[in-house]
Order: sequence, then C-alpha cells, then structure tokens
Amino acid sequence: MEGKILFLSKGANASSTRYRAYDFFPLFKEAGWQPTHLKIQNSLSGRIQLLQAAQKVDTVVIVRSTFSFLFARLLRYFSRQLVFTFDDAIFTKSSGERSKGRERRFAATLPFCDQIWAGNNYLADQACQFNPHVTIIPTALDMERYSIQANKSNTHLDLVWIGSQSTKKHLVTVIPALEAATALIPTLRLKIIADFTLESNQLEIIPIQWSPESEVQELASAHIGIAPLPDNTFTRGKCGLKILQYMAAGLPVISSPTGVNKDIVANGSSGLLAANKQEWVESIQRLAQDINLRSSMGAAGQKRCREHFTLTATFKKMLSTLGAQSCNT
Repeated sequence: MEGKILFLSKGANASSTRYRAYDFFPLFKEAGWQPTHLKIQNSLSGRIQLLQAAQKVDTVVIVRSTFSFLFARLLRYFSRQLVFTFDDAIFTKSSGERSKGRERRFAATLPFCDQIWAGNNYLADQACQFNPHVTIIPTALDMERYSIQANKSNTHLDLVWIGSQSTKKHLVTVIPALEAATALIPTLRLKIIADFTLESNQLEIIPIQWSPESEVQELASAHIGIAPLPDNTFTRGKCGLKILQYMAAGLPVISSPTGVNKDIVANGSSGLLAANKQEWVESIQRLAQDINLRSSMGAAGQKRCREHFTLTATFKKMLSTLGAQSCNT
C-alpha cells in the first residue's frame, strides 16, 4: 500500500513528533509515500481543517494526542485508514497519579483506529484493552548521525544526562548519589544537555543548551550516560530514548532498572543497572576505574542499537502494518 500519509501532532518541535514521524519521512518518500504533518489545533476552525485534511490522504497517523468520543468518531469517519502512535503513558499524569480525563480520552480514541503503534510492551498491553490491532514500534535512531568522533576530557570523568524541564525531577533524584561519588572520584563532572541546569556544592555541573545540531557531539564527548528513573505507572511507559542515544554515541550506560530501560540495557554488557544510591556510586566508581570496560560497553551498546533500533528496521515494521490488521504484543 502506498499513497499520502498525514501525521497529526501537538507540534513539529515535540520530541515525539521528531522520533515517531519526521525521522521516517525520507524513508516514506523512498517507498513511494507522500508524508505531511499538521499541527492539531483545539479551535473549531482548526478541527475542521484537520478533518478536511484527513479526507485528502490515504492514511492518518495520530501522534500521542487523544480526543473526545465525538471528535474521534468524526476523525474515523473522514479517514480512510487511521493509526495511533504513542511512546508515553499518556493515559496517566506524569507523576504516576491517575487521571480520569486522560483515561477517558485514551479509551475514546483507540477503538476507532485501524492500527496502534505502541512504543513498548507496557504501552501495548494498555492499548490492547481497547483495540486488539496493536504492534510494538520501538523508538528508533538514525545511526548515521551518531557516527562521529569526539574529543573526551583527559582530566575529568564526564557523566552526561539529556532531557528537558519536564523530566528534570528524575535527574534530581540521583544528584545525592553523584555528589557522594565525587568523594571517591574528585574529577567527576555532570553535563546536563537540556533547557535548565542544577546547582550543587559538591559536584561540578556543566549546563549545555540542547539543540538538534549539537546534541550528538555533546553526548559523544562524555564518558558515561546516566538515566535515573523512578518506577510508577507513567515511567513504565517511557521508551528509553536517552539510553538509546547514549548507546548510539558509544557510551556505557548507568540506568535505573525501570520499565523498558532494564530491557534495553544489557546489565554488565552495554551498561549497569543501579536501583539505589549505593549501587549508583558503585557503578560510577567501577566505570571510572576501567577505561577498557567503558570502551567495551560502549561498543556493545552501539551494536545493540544497529541490530534492533535503527530507522530502517523499524520502518519496515511500520509499513507491514499499513493496510493490514494484526495484534503483535
């Protein structure tokens, strides 16, 4: 099946829009499709424009957004084929607390779709409660972007965390462990690639303003990627983007054993899993003392990304679901 495919999302700059839509546009074009994007507007005129646009394409893909029962039904009526793709637990609050409103919109939107693309097993299980036609489409990377050489500091050991203001609270939870680690590793520093910074009296923190042009270079110039993440109903829906970025950049990873993180990180091979403060300190110390271990874990992570998380492999899975209905959880 080929034709016009329209992606609907809350905005072109959203991370989910880039990783669930725009990154695949070149591959869609090569396969004979005409991909376009439209920002979802909440106004009446915006909704009318959306429905009109849906009529003119062969496939509509909703990126993360959910609707009322009435509008979801209208979108179903005006769409030849309707797909829903998501990479977060959008049915609950970011704190992990229950949200009846989000649950209601999630339950109203999914039954009208021909296919659901879920970012991990946990999300697929949630989606299958409302629609059996679910396929796991993991987060994928353009590995060519990460094929770079970067100079690493010879005088410091640089940890790196990449994220945004919305996930700042996860990084804050591990700061006490990083501060404790500086007593054992005085050269330890933390690079924060985001839209914020943190303050610490014990740990040197280097703020780096995130940009799509520099993120790969900044990641590759660090020594270890970190991914602290508490366990709750929201974080279990996370699809491991930052871990994949660290691995693609050739970095060993230290991560909380939460959700998909524990599945992506091969503990002892491509990284280490740390469940508490002591394990975080021990993991940092272990990697700090062994440059060969850092190198071997970084190489193992890159290999894992190339084998399981490339755009090409993921795109083939996406294409196989268009025009066909299946449940693959």
